[in-house]
Amino acid sequence: MTRPRRIPAVLIAAGLCLASILPLHGQASRGSRERSLYVTVVDANGAPVPDLGASDFLVKEDNLTREVLRVIPATDPMQVAVLVDTSQAARNVVQYMRQALPPFASDLTKKNSAGKENEVAIIGVGERPTILSEYSIDPKLVQKGIDRIWALDNSGMYLLDGIIEVCQGLKKREAARPVIVTVTTAGVEFSNRHHQDVVEALKKVGAQMNVMALGQPDTSLQTEARERALAFDVGTRETGGTHEQVLSAIGLPTRMKTLAAQLTHQYKVTYNRPESLIPPEKITISAVKAGLTARGTPVKEGQP
Repeated sequence: MTRPRRIPAVLIAAGLCLASILPLHGQASRGSRERSLYVTVVDANGAPVPDLGASDFLVKEDNLTREVLRVIPATDPMQVAVLVDTSQAARNVVQYMRQALPPFASDLTKKNSAGKENEVAIIGVGERPTILSEYSIDPKLVQKGIDRIWALDNSGMYLLDGIIEVCQGLKKREAARPVIVTVTTAGVEFSNRHHQDVVEALKKVGAQMNVMALGQPDTSLQTEARERALAFDVGTRETGGTHEQVLSAIGLPTRMKTLAAQLTHQYKVTYNRPESLIPPEKITISAVKAGLTARGTPVKEGQP
């Protein structure tokens, strides 16, 4: 055992950076445990970046650098809930949703390199959250849900309610790798929810949230609109997702195709966390190489 591995725990607690002390042997040290992140790495065009290794990532917990042990392709199956705006405000964009979602579902439900398939569900959030098709690995069954996407007359959007209810459902399903994708307009939000309620629900179930917001952003001063905007911003940033403002619905199919590529080409980055009674408040991951952007979602406790 080398001398650096005999450093007293009190020094580590004082804030010394473990990764700067220990060599990267790819093994967790005594008095520590392994934690992992599902990580998306994209270039300036949003395309996923292949063939990265441990030296290409920098992981920090509360600004303390952690030792990256190993990096492998993320092949654990995802449980993807797609929430679509079916309120009256979506009347003019439904056709683009119907065009964009079948290829997205097809890409997600293909077998990955480990022979595993992701599940996809379609949920409408106009008038009230409504399951249009249950979680399935069969794109034909997902398509039945897509075919049920219609704008409901005289209805408003209950998106924040929908996100929270979906998180509750994912918890009951004991989803191992949950992902939420919202495809919405700037229509009137009828949910009476605080954005932090949404963020807490996402974190509790360990879900990554991705937002496709169609048209101009809602700049009204209404409380519901403000809370939705905050949920989009904070929810995507703190769960490792992405927030895309798609100004013209014509561009939705391309954006959804890009998102599918990002979701299906993630890494599982495992790093070393010193034993502590107090869990970190903030975990960040970045790509070492300039021009690349990394986003991470913590792997749920108890997952291999």
